[in-house]
Amino acid sequence: MMGETFKLKLGERELKVELSNLAEQASGSCFVQYGNTLVLTTAVASQYNREGADFFPLTVEYEERYYAAGKILGSRYIRRESRPSDEAIITARLIDRAIRPRFPEKLKREVQIVATCLSWDRENDPDIIGLIGASVALSNSEIPWSGPLGVVRVGQVEEKFILNPTYEQREKSNLDLVFAGVEENSDVLINMIEGEGQEVSEETIVKAIEFAQPHLKELIDFQKEIFKRFGKAKLLLEEPPADLELEKEIKKFLGDKLEKTLYQPNKIGRMDEVNALKDDLVYYVEEKYPGDGKGQFVKDFFEKEIERLAHENIIKLEKRPDARKLDELRPIDCQAGLLPRTHGSGLFCRGQTKALSILTLGAPGDVRLLEGMEIIGKKRFMHHYNFPPYCAGEVRPIRGPGRREIGHGMLAEKALIPLIPNSDEFPYTIRIVTEILSSNGSTSMASVSSASLALMDAGVPIK
Repeated sequence: MMGETFKLKLGERELKVELSNLAEQASGSCFVQYGNTLVLTTAVASQYNREGADFFPLTVEYEERYYAAGKILGSRYIRRESRPSDEAIITARLIDRAIRPRFPEKLKREVQIVATCLSWDRENDPDIIGLIGASVALSNSEIPWSGPLGVVRVGQVEEKFILNPTYEQREKSNLDLVFAGVEENSDVLINMIEGEGQEVSEETIVKAIEFAQPHLKELIDFQKEIFKRFGKAKLLLEEPPADLELEKEIKKFLGDKLEKTLYQPNKIGRMDEVNALKDDLVYYVEEKYPGDGKGQFVKDFFEKEIERLAHENIIKLEKRPDARKLDELRPIDCQAGLLPRTHGSGLFCRGQTKALSILTLGAPGDVRLLEGMEIIGKKRFMHHYNFPPYCAGEVRPIRGPGRREIGHGMLAEKALIPLIPNSDEFPYTIRIVTEILSSNGSTSMASVSSASLALMDAGVPIK
């Protein structure tokens, strides 16, 4: 287009990265092309820290454009893109998971990544192209970030691994894995795995990782060469001055209160008491040092003390907050056929995590019709996941499924698809809805278990 182009032979096709000034007001931007699929990715950081943020405010958007596939879609009266499709949300979450761990903990500026698919060739998935673009855009910006990332997709057809398989090859593959990796001390370390497929051995997964690593290294080295020429100096993050006197005062106030508060089996009681102790600590410090504005420092230090205490006790004493041993599972309970008028239901309980799945069988005509940038077709198996506020003891508006619910629903769906019989053997449409009744860790995996119970309760001949 209007910039410097860099090329790398990656698998059977050529990867092109172009740096230009077309999106010149972004902190960093690039065009990444693989085959004839082209994605524009931008990275922008706000000028100032987000006030009062006790987390890193990162947002990732993946934008599908119908014109990229030569389509005019949407409502008959509104022929344009609207809210992101489920597939777009899954891609955005994929990018987020890979890049988020590489930001410094003390970065509190809002950062937004936008990956826009401008051209799609019906062979190469834009998801890993957008993720490569996010790595390039961040590394080529002033935003503090420990990159670059290498990103590849690995398939397996007839026991042979394939790098970045096309859609056609993925249909024949018994694996569909995405690996993201970083380089540390000349080694490529995997920092994100996303995948689905048929049941395979652990050895096969290890071999897939080993197959991916040299290609990840290729991509990392390729990006490093770009940044030698065009990289920008990173922003210097202000390190708040150490206040040893205040830290000593905080530790003195906490004494053994923190350990007594943190170590109890009930999640809600533990959270309530930890929050109450934090409020007492902030009040104590503000009374002792009025007008110093140390509230945020105190909260941050309190959270670090929790992390330190939990980490030390796990490593040294093999002690967990809910009193379990390191190799001890939470109590598990399973039930099926709970609801009187549904086609199938299953309840899976693991400690304070409780998932209820309800299955409905429909006629072949009840399939979901798919129409999007990448997909036109039908879907006869659906899994939907609901995470209402009460399951975490919270009060918030219910506005329909959010990104997390869509992502977790799809995660469980990918795990369940290999169990579903083909339409010749079982022609019904299947919809499963999982209601999370109580959450204390890994509700997505609990959804897989409760959904499996519902499938068996409904008489579906699972594989």
